[in-house]
Amino acid sequence: MASVKLIASSSSQWVGGRRSHHFEQRAGSIRPPVRRVSAAPIRAGSYTEELVQTAKSIASPGRGILAIDESNATCGKRLASIGLDNNEANRQGYRQLLLTTPGLGEYISGSILFEETLYQSTTDGKKFVDCLRDENIMPGIKVDKGLVPLPGSNNESWCQGLDGLASRSAEYYKQGARFAKWRTVVSIPCGPSALAVKEAAWGLARYAAISQDNGLVPIVEPEILLDGDHSIERTLEVAERVWAEVFYYLAQNNVMFEGILLKPSMVTPGAEHKHRASPETVAEFTLKMLKRRVPPSVPGIMFLSGGQSEVEATLNLHAMNQSPNPWHVSFSYARALQNSVLKTWQGRPENVEAAQKALLVRAKANSQAQLGRYTGEDESDEAKKGMFVKGYTY
Repeated sequence: MASVKLIASSSSQWVGGRRSHHFEQRAGSIRPPVRRVSAAPIRAGSYTEELVQTAKSIASPGRGILAIDESNATCGKRLASIGLDNNEANRQGYRQLLLTTPGLGEYISGSILFEETLYQSTTDGKKFVDCLRDENIMPGIKVDKGLVPLPGSNNESWCQGLDGLASRSAEYYKQGARFAKWRTVVSIPCGPSALAVKEAAWGLARYAAISQDNGLVPIVEPEILLDGDHSIERTLEVAERVWAEVFYYLAQNNVMFEGILLKPSMVTPGAEHKHRASPETVAEFTLKMLKRRVPPSVPGIMFLSGGQSEVEATLNLHAMNQSPNPWHVSFSYARALQNSVLKTWQGRPENVEAAQKALLVRAKANSQAQLGRYTGEDESDEAKKGMFVKGYTY
């Protein structure tokens, strides 16, 4: 009886995130193995179209994000700087000043709120969410629960808040929020360690997937802190490493890139470096990093100011918009939009109108920078003062 030599040729495909192997017996000649790969679809549940439209609305020409999502403790520090007590009435009053500024929607497309603010109303009873909607500004919400020490790291942090995030996000959506923000940090003086970078990237990816599943466009923000005396080349090296890891895990979690926004740090030298970089140099290094790491399907890059002066943040943004980019390159500033406002207001009712005009001045300047038309003329000395605070916490 003739023997028949059985050859096992294999094919494999991805099933439910795992590789499934299939073996077929063949008689006769050997055939090379065939691998069949079917990629899992990128999905964002039932909110796909809405997420894309929300992201496009926020990433609209000449507009950016007003970030007023400081925790109550941090908002208290701002109020203390002008002699006000940290209580709900004062926090409400300050945020009412910001969110009821007439004409704000011409320059601002979204505003990130703290949870307290999302549920608050003006003193006349109008919901803050409705104030924003009337100006065609998307309400957003900070969803992370802050930084805590990361065990096993080099004195680094990780961001908490994934527990219960799905149910909280669903409630925020019902309240009117349409995008979310999660901030984690990476410290160059601390390494950064591989553990800290991986933890930051994984946490951001899980948050982004949960947000999209509940109708919120996630802002992905791994802030590379300005702390340190390192060079701009070192910042570029770390930024490329961090963003490579972030997008790897975003893809692993089936996050739809067309329905996210990024909030990166600009690539600058450390705040304590002996040389400051010009806006042109910051633009060159930052755009180099983005082009190497960020897919063009991402609609918007909304930079954080990170302690730069109001004018410095605007000049750097302007320099990045001197030639076309694959994405909407804009701003998501907190201190760089609010510093002059606070100093003008001083907690006095008679100064509200002047403070709102100060907000419009800064918002318009950054709108012009987004369009590549900022001149820097007539800027005050106050707007040129740096706001970096070593070890700053939100």
